[in-house]
Amino acid sequence: MANIFICPNCGHQGKPKNVTRGSILIEFVLWLAFILPGLIYSLWRLTTRTKVCPSCGAPNMVPTDSPGGRQLVEKFQ
Repeated sequence: MANIFICPNCGHQGKPKNVTRGSILIEFVLWLAFILPGLIYSLWRLTTRTKVCPSCGAPNMVPTDSPGGRQLVEKFQ
């Protein structure tokens, strides 16, 4: 059961999806137009990456081998 997570919102079991906030288009334009704002925006995007549920997008997935994860598995099955 290693690397398997469960979503407390929808009950989806699996690996979380990595999501990067912001827009790649805005990042590209900032790099072309201005070096410093492009750098700052890129760093912000890299530091705000989160793992979310691939089904509902909730950012609070729990490992199934934790006590809370086991309770959620029992609840949703």
